[in-house]
Amino acid sequence: MTERYPFENTPLPYPYDALEPYIDEKTMHLHHDRHLKAYIDNLNGILKKYPQLQTLTLEQLISAAGQRTGKDWTAIVRNAGGVYNHRFFFSGMCPEGKKAPEGALAAAIERGFGSLDGFREKFAEAALSVFGSGYAWLVSGRRGLCLVTTANQETPAGAGTPLLNLDVWEHAYYLKHYNKRADYIGDWWNVVDWDAAERKYDRGRARPRGGSSSSHGSRLP
Repeated sequence: MTERYPFENTPLPYPYDALEPYIDEKTMHLHHDRHLKAYIDNLNGILKKYPQLQTLTLEQLISAAGQRTGKDWTAIVRNAGGVYNHRFFFSGMCPEGKKAPEGALAAAIERGFGSLDGFREKFAEAALSVFGSGYAWLVSGRRGLCLVTTANQETPAGAGTPLLNLDVWEHAYYLKHYNKRADYIGDWWNVVDWDAAERKYDRGRARPRGGSSSSHGSRLP
């Protein structure tokens, strides 16, 4: 995600109805065209006042604004996080993808969680544990894979390389699944883009290790 100001609501990498029957077309329209667009419009509106910030990427904006205090800085963190998290979520899904990871990521999941089923169980527990709105993440850190939850539009900044995220704001699933978050989580496994997660994992392993392992969210065992 190297795009800079003015940010644009780039198209989904698949048709709106491509994730049916697991995630419905109407939800994808509303989620992408209204919810994500609102974060983009808000972020551009704030950055218009700050030319010195207009060359920064989303990640740089989140990092820089997170170290400052004040109304506009808080708004930048929240809206940049909203853009980052939504784009990560949408790009982490695909129609007719493979049902399990392979290669180095599959081996890491085996080491960290005992099995793919064990990972899916722990990830679902993490997603269900989010109180209100937020995300569940699979992150590759210095000590291996870990699960991280974030509230609202916070990001797992500093925790490592994010591999997967699941949006558990109600607008992500309420039209189809009503208040049944567990059913939504179960359906989401059918559209996970494991190829994309494997590429992120491989790139993360190739980077030099360093930095903080802390996050804005709550780390789960």
